[in-house]
Amino acid sequence: MKKLLATAAAALSLCAALTLPAHAQSVADGSRERPLRVLLIPADGGTESGTKADYAPVFNAITRSTGLNFDLKVGQSYGAVVEGMCNQLADIAFFGPVSYVQAHKRGCAQLLAVGVEKGASVYYAGMFAKANAPIASVKDLKGKRVAFGDVNSASSFTFQVAMLLDAGMDPAKDLGAIRMTGSHASSLAALVQDQVDVASLSFDSYEKAVKQGVVDPKTVKVVARSMAIPYPPLALNSKLPEPLKVKLKDAFQTVNKAPGVTPDMIRGYGGGKIDGYDTKFSEDEFNVAAEKLGLLTDELKGRILAKSAER
Repeated sequence: MKKLLATAAAALSLCAALTLPAHAQSVADGSRERPLRVLLIPADGGTESGTKADYAPVFNAITRSTGLNFDLKVGQSYGAVVEGMCNQLADIAFFGPVSYVQAHKRGCAQLLAVGVEKGASVYYAGMFAKANAPIASVKDLKGKRVAFGDVNSASSFTFQVAMLLDAGMDPAKDLGAIRMTGSHASSLAALVQDQVDVASLSFDSYEKAVKQGVVDPKTVKVVARSMAIPYPPLALNSKLPEPLKVKLKDAFQTVNKAPGVTPDMIRGYGGGKIDGYDTKFSEDEFNVAAEKLGLLTDELKGRILAKSAER
């Protein structure tokens, strides 16, 4: 099992290198010739167009207010983004709370900003089923087919597995089948297409899918809702020059009030409009993500991944 995990980690690292821009090894300074390299987790579908479109407006707003230029790319997986940051192939990254904790513990990432919506910087993970399914709670999932997103995702894997553990269930033993789809959108698609009985994804991703007409909310019900999770953060590469870190933090803190910036440009996770960004958010708030991550031992992850490979 250790060999399997080591091989997976190496593959993720390779994916990171392959999905980053050709000038990745040059020193980025925010100029047009050497834009700051931004790497985004594939939160909604894993395509360049989906997640990139969510965050392009706010980075365009930062360019307008500071003159700094950015090159946005989407990693092939959450782990690839962690590896990209820790291998000095990205200057800024959009993480999930769990993948941020992983990068922060390795000393390669520090908090830049979190989105603020209606005065709060939190979001929620959920488990969803068809409206007519005989599933009312997490305890009803025994023997059921469940889709998860990325193994390093807070709101499409970690918090859902934690809810199963809290209900006294062993996901690898008690679930009927496990599908690791790689993204929130793919997990929801698996539910819509009757490939699974329950899908794991964030409420932000679910609401985005409803707005886009991907799913009819009348056909889906909420099986479980997680505790509040710290909003998916933007992070800085720890080795960036301090003056540049300060400039970026100041820019995100005030971007919603910058001249020429419209409210439509202030966007966050899932592409939703938000009030602004908080650059003074406490690192301690991510302890809840670290605690849930601690429940998922390598042994448990290995068994879950092994079950997902069964056909």
